[in-house]
Amino acid sequence: MRYVEEFRDPKAARALIARIAEVADAIGATKDEPVRIMEICGGHTHAIFRYGLDKLVHEGIEFIHGPGCPVCVLPMARVDECVEIAERPGVIFTTFGDAMRVPGTKGSLMQAKARGADVRMVYSPLDALELARRNPDREVVFFGLGFETTTPSTALTLLQAAREQIPNFSIFCNHITVPPPLKALLDDPWMMLDGFVGPGHVSMVIGVHAYDFIAADYGKPIVVAGFEPLDLLQSVLMVLEQIRYGRAEVENQYARVVPEHGNPISLKAIDEVYEPRPSFEWRGLGEIDASGLRIRPAFAAWDAEEKFGIGYAAGPRHVAEPEGCACGQVMTGRIKPTACPRFGAGCSPETPLGALMVSSEGACAAYWQYGGARVAAE
Repeated sequence: MRYVEEFRDPKAARALIARIAEVADAIGATKDEPVRIMEICGGHTHAIFRYGLDKLVHEGIEFIHGPGCPVCVLPMARVDECVEIAERPGVIFTTFGDAMRVPGTKGSLMQAKARGADVRMVYSPLDALELARRNPDREVVFFGLGFETTTPSTALTLLQAAREQIPNFSIFCNHITVPPPLKALLDDPWMMLDGFVGPGHVSMVIGVHAYDFIAADYGKPIVVAGFEPLDLLQSVLMVLEQIRYGRAEVENQYARVVPEHGNPISLKAIDEVYEPRPSFEWRGLGEIDASGLRIRPAFAAWDAEEKFGIGYAAGPRHVAEPEGCACGQVMTGRIKPTACPRFGAGCSPETPLGALMVSSEGACAAYWQYGGARVAAE
């Protein structure tokens, strides 16, 4: 397949691996004193394990798994609020598949569905809007969840609902943005990082300059990367080359997809519909200033928080993690998934305690599926 096979070429991969080893040796990277590179995106985490890149690169390279995906960083309180909305009479609650099994203190949306709530998986917010058209006597709520990657589609759907004046459709907005939590991680004195592999899909929307502060203010290199093996290997090499020569820049390895300044149509839709929240809670990171988005007052009629008096409209609330669950520590790169006391001991894809084991981009799910950790846990 064009644009896939050439990025999986074994000969080219071996050449990149050899070059990575050469540069790692030149900068003195060892197993005991590794270069610590955080891949921000959970899609990258899964690709690293799927292709065994963590085993193939120089032993002095350590991958640190970052915030990963919006499902992974969703606090339990927001899951509880989804269940509360879904279980109200007359509501059809719609969401993407990954969010169906994320547990809260009142169970997951899948369990709410088993109890009788009308919870439906959709593939896009437009599917939810169509349900509202077909069911004018029901309130249809779409769970707006995601980084900047999915935010434009939700914004454009809300604009369509406003144009058609569909009164029984609303969005429970939990959209979040990538740069603020990266700043929070870099401000954490426990977080020892040497560089970043930047997210590819998010950057398609926001471009590469949103990460300028990482290089300018913190002196760390970041390379926006694609998702194939050669993409990731080349990105690691680019990070190492920056370290070797004392540079700290934002580079774009994924230029075939990611435009420098992002997607102007998407950015315009986001700006029209959303505004920054004063703060938003991230699982494992706590409240982070201006890291979440909320629907502007002009579109309050389609804002589920306002319509149902729930979420931040009713005031923030915090729910503690299940006892022994270390999702926050894993998500911030402080420990590996296998160091969590509940990994394989009460937490598995079949019976997840945390979102990292549920999400298709979660670090725990990656270790379970690709890392051979499931056997070790058993």
